Order: sequence, then C-alpha cells, then structure tokens
Amino acid sequence: MEHSKTKHTGSILAILLMGTFICNINQTLLNVALPKIMLDFNITASQGQWLSTGYMLVSGLMIPITAFLIERFKTRPLYIFSITMFLLGSVISGFAPSFFLLLMGRMVQAIGAGIIMPLMTVTLMNIYPAHKIGSIMGLIGIAMNFAPGVGPTFAGWVIQNYNWRFLFYTLIPFTLINLLMAIFFLKNVGKQKMLKFNISGVILSSVGLGCLLLGFSNAGDHPWLSFSVIGVILIGTIVTGLFIRQQLSQTEPMLNFLVFKSPTFTMMTVINFFIIMALYGGMLLLPLFLQNVRGVSPFTSGIIMLPGACFMAILSPFSGRLFDKYGAKPVAIVGISILVIGTFMFTLLNTETSVAFAAVAQTIRSIGLVLIMMPLQAEALKSLPIAIVAHGTAMFQTTRQIAGSIGTSVLITLMSVTSATFQKHHFSEVITLTAHQQQEVLLFGIRTSYIVTTILCTIALIMTIRLKPVKQLPAETFQK
Repeated sequence: MEHSKTKHTGSILAILLMGTFICNINQTLLNVALPKIMLDFNITASQGQWLSTGYMLVSGLMIPITAFLIERFKTRPLYIFSITMFLLGSVISGFAPSFFLLLMGRMVQAIGAGIIMPLMTVTLMNIYPAHKIGSIMGLIGIAMNFAPGVGPTFAGWVIQNYNWRFLFYTLIPFTLINLLMAIFFLKNVGKQKMLKFNISGVILSSVGLGCLLLGFSNAGDHPWLSFSVIGVILIGTIVTGLFIRQQLSQTEPMLNFLVFKSPTFTMMTVINFFIIMALYGGMLLLPLFLQNVRGVSPFTSGIIMLPGACFMAILSPFSGRLFDKYGAKPVAIVGISILVIGTFMFTLLNTETSVAFAAVAQTIRSIGLVLIMMPLQAEALKSLPIAIVAHGTAMFQTTRQIAGSIGTSVLITLMSVTSATFQKHHFSEVITLTAHQQQEVLLFGIRTSYIVTTILCTIALIMTIRLKPVKQLPAETFQK
C-alpha cells in the first residue's frame, strides 16, 4: 500500500475527524447518565454498564473485519455505510421505550463506530508521509481522546436540564451533517482488492470475544465458579483460540495475527491493553462516586471532567510533535508516570472528599493519558510495513476495544463484589442501611477498583521502561 497523492486531503481529514469525534464522544455520554437510566428502567449497575461494555464489545467485534472491508471496498461507500448505521442506532436509542431497545440501539451505533475509527487511521496513513505520523496522530488524538473526556460534561448539563434521551437527540443532526458531507465531498483512497469474505472467521471471532466479555460481566451477579462466569469465559477462550488458529492457516486472513511478529507492535499493544482497561473502567467509576456517594448533580459530575478534557484537546497535537522529535518511549514514560499519580489519588477518596480534589485528580489523569495514547499507536504502526498497516490498525483497535470492555466489566464487577462483601462483614445485622451506610458500602468498592486500576497503570509503566528501539521488519515476515 503506497501513499496516495490527492488534492482533497483537507476535506478527507475534516470529514473523518468529525465522524470519529462523534463516535468517540458517544462512548462516554451515558457514563454520567447511568444512574438516571438505572432508575428509569429499574436495572442494576452491572446491567447498566452493558450500555458502555456492549458498545465497546460490538465495536471490537467489527474492527477485526475492517482490515478486510478497507481492502475490499472503496473508502467513500464504506464510510457512508458506517455513519448511516451510527445514525440509525442513535435514532433507536433516543426513542427506545425499554432498556433492551436502548441497548440494541447502542449496539447498532457500535457497528458503524467500529468501522469508522480504523478506517480513518488507515486512510490518513495512506495520504500523509511517514515523517508526519506523529503530527497526524496528534490530530486524531483530539477526536479519540478529547471527545470521551468532554462527553461527561455535556451529558451532565443535558441530564440536569433535560432528559437523558436528549443525548441521542443531539447526536442525530450532527451525524446527519457528517453523512451529507461524506456523500458530497469524501473521495476514495487506496487500492481496492477483490477479496473473499470469511464468514466462518466472523462467526468464530464474534462468538469467542462475545463469550469472554459475557463471562466477565456475569461475575457481577453470579458466583465466579458458576457456569455463567467461568464456563462462559472458558468457551470464549477456546473459540477465540480456534479463530486465531484459523486465521494463521490462511494466505489472506481476515485479521493477520502475524503482525505480532513485530516485537515493538506486540509490546505497544500489551501496554495499550493495560492502559485502556484502566481508562474506561475508571471513567465509569468516577460518576458513580460523585453522584451516589458525594451526592453532586450530573452536571457538576460532568464539569469535574471538563478541565482534563480541555488539557487533552490542547496537548494532543503537542504530544504528536513530541513523538516526532523524541520517539514514543520517553513521552510514554512521562505520560504513564503522571497517570499513575492521578489514579493513585482516587484511591484516597472518602465520603468527605471535595469536588476540587476529584477535579484535580481527573485532570492529572487526563494529562498523562494524552501523552500516552497516540504515541503508543503511532509507534506500533510505525514498526510495520505500510502494506500491512490496515491489519495492524485493526488489531490495535480490536485490543483497545476489548480491553475497554473487559476493564469496564472487571472493575464494575470488582466494585459490586467487594461492596457486597464489605456490607456483609460490617452491616450484617442491619436490615435497612442508612444513606450514610450505603455510601460507605459503595465507596469501599470504588476505592478497591481504583487500587486495581493503579496496579494496572504501574504494570504498563514498568513495561514501557523496558521498551527496546523500534525495528521495522521486512514485509515478507508478515506473509504466510
């Protein structure tokens, strides 16, 4: 795959960044709204977190297919299909009369979002030269990192003044505008290949990854040793193994696992896995603490996340330039160190913690994240030949989405289990808990989850310190 020369780079960049921003802000919109949705539909936190987990899972299930889709179909029709699916999901979610339909709408959204994000990365790497990778990734970072950060603030304002359904009503017109821009201005990039669709591969990947997430999510409401948890996880592990084996045996795989022959790509992917687990799980815990323990409004909860989101927007292009100048390792080490400090601050939460303390901790976390996310992906893709970047992007984004899903499930499950254990040991004789006792029970679970999150970030820091210089292997290395 060679870099495509086109005079339409500006319009292509604008359309793809807008679509990616919309998809990414949608990922975290419901975090602040979750307590209200739980009340409206009378569901538990473990059920409600599926609005985030399910979205990320379906996105993750779509992404393995995108390497095939990007090579098989032209840029313009593939993007139009993807943004149309996202628009349809937004309409379904906004008017959903039940939690089931709301969840279905979110999953339809995720079908489009799962294609758009890797499509953008591959397209931009096709039309921009290698020496601008860091700068371009910095721009992508605004859409991928700033959007999830500002989402809770916007959602908090909407929830306080309107109904959570207006979150989706607001997305609809902007998505429609982006669709019209794509229809009239988006151009095709790259070469089209007439590849065969691997139906069995899609089934295996969907069943395998789906069972893995379902098992982790079930742990919030079922014993770990029950079939609903360990049995489903085991099935998912086996089927995922069969999927990997099938892909490795094919000359034109749907998802080329040989990208892991690159030590740099492998290490960056693993580090990113730990970071994303900590990121998405932590983003769901904070609104629960602020609204259910401290009793602040959804809008105030969102405002607390706004300074961090602003720093991410300002520093994202800067982090790309730092990558171009110094490389990924020094930038990532500084970023993860800052992330560890900010995350550790959340382990100190108590029922009297000030809103200012939470805002400072969240801002510190955000500054660390903006110095991590894009440099990690840029370094991973830089270690691969351009001919296999589509598969590298799909693999990197797949692990990102699955890590987010597992991180959310595991941390919310851990919060639920440890809260229940705390209540059993400290309030076993109490029939009805007081409001303060309920806050203490939930707080214990939240702090325990943040301790685990801090450990995950520390592991990522140790791995980053041990990084070796980037080595790009020849293209033949990644062919069967």
